[in-house]
Amino acid sequence: MTPDLTGLTGLTGLTLAEARAGLEKGAFSSRELTAAHIEAMAAGRGLNAFITETPERALEMADASDARRRAGEAGPMEGVPIAVKDLFCTEGVRTTAGSRILESFVPPYESTVTANLWRAGAVMLGKTNMDEFAMGSSNMFSFAGPAINPWRRQGDRTGADGRPLVPGGSSGGSAAAVAARLAPGAIGTDTGGSIRQPASFCGVVGLKPTYGRCSRWGIVAFASSLDQAGPLARTVRDCAIMLGAMAGHDAKDSTSVDRPVPDYEAALAGDIKGLRVGIPSEYRVDGMPDEIERLWRRGVAWLEERGAEVGDVSLPHTKYALPAYYIIAPAEASSNLARYDGVRYGLRVPSDDLTEMYEKTRSAGFGAEVKRRVLIGAYVLSAGYYDAYYLKAQKVRSLIAGDFRQAFETVDVVLTPTTPSPAFAVGEKTDDPIAMYLNDVFTGPASLAGLPAISVPAGLSEEGPPLGLQLIGRPFDEETVLRAARALEQAAAFDAMPQGLG
Repeated sequence: MTPDLTGLTGLTGLTLAEARAGLEKGAFSSRELTAAHIEAMAAGRGLNAFITETPERALEMADASDARRRAGEAGPMEGVPIAVKDLFCTEGVRTTAGSRILESFVPPYESTVTANLWRAGAVMLGKTNMDEFAMGSSNMFSFAGPAINPWRRQGDRTGADGRPLVPGGSSGGSAAAVAARLAPGAIGTDTGGSIRQPASFCGVVGLKPTYGRCSRWGIVAFASSLDQAGPLARTVRDCAIMLGAMAGHDAKDSTSVDRPVPDYEAALAGDIKGLRVGIPSEYRVDGMPDEIERLWRRGVAWLEERGAEVGDVSLPHTKYALPAYYIIAPAEASSNLARYDGVRYGLRVPSDDLTEMYEKTRSAGFGAEVKRRVLIGAYVLSAGYYDAYYLKAQKVRSLIAGDFRQAFETVDVVLTPTTPSPAFAVGEKTDDPIAMYLNDVFTGPASLAGLPAISVPAGLSEEGPPLGLQLIGRPFDEETVLRAARALEQAAAFDAMPQGLG
């Protein structure tokens, strides 16, 4: 059920930047701000956006933040409450990855990204719902049940055929929490679109940084060569603030890149006159709804009106991105998930025979989608098929990255739709995995190439739920991506809110 937040203090309506400004001016304390969001979380439990709420810890962190501010030791996100995808290990707080096999796992350590945020002064509200082990585009594959999108279709209070809409996945709980004003910002992970797609479905901003910009240490692994942490928030500026706090080199992560972290918020100040924007014809896929095409054309016009130079580019191997992704990602998942065997941590189903214990534990602990992808991954890595599938997919991945390198010789960013459709109803595509996988058709290529990409809410679909536009940039050029996204955001002037949140 969509929560009604109209009776709250008004603090939950603030963007992250506005909340930070209010704290700096002393208009309210972190404890007051945090308490308002805890109240909103309670009112919004019907969305199932959180797997684990941490109100006591949040208030303790808020009190500590207020003390630091009084002592003149405020950090860049001091006192601002955020939500954390339940894929990030949080010391002393249950971390499930949306899976029954980790239902009781409490990490004795903190992920690097969350540790960076706590050092910056952020406050943790809780751990958000997600597709199991980040495998999904709907948030229906969670042992905790599906998270619900706070948006709904026009004239339909609960979605198609009496069902609510999905928030997208796998970071659906984070996107739903931000859209419903349960948190001003949240963190997620993006493997093939798992930040950008739910951001589009929920009408918020979602940023996937360049692979290696944020540490993966302490993030439960899905596909190690693709997973990347990133922020979700209600504005581009908020995402810039969060990324600045999250990013940085980490010696514990061999894929973390040792280069300075720019002032992403300051990068928003410039205009986009002369910015070269590429439009890839290959992103016009068969069956794409007219409303997606119209929104794309509108995005082009918005950027041109602000001085950008728009032209066509070719990304010829785009059509192979989805099949390549669904070979590489399951292969890496099959390897990463082999550690969940009931021996060291997590669920264990007792048995007198070790092999039988492995089988029973994994059978009971993993959901259907995880089993499907593990089986696919094991198949493509098996003798006789490794060369035929996995190595060929990696070659295609190199060609896709080469397409982008060539395109960025003539353009600064690439503009595409984020998703091929608005949010669909819970259960609508459950019986058709291929239809579900097609949700990654526009987001997958940037992930395979390791590029920064952002989804910005740009309008409403004919049915009512939001639609997003995506900008893709050069490696480690998040500043240009954010600056272009800010211009797109200003032009779109998207100020719609989910029904019931006025």
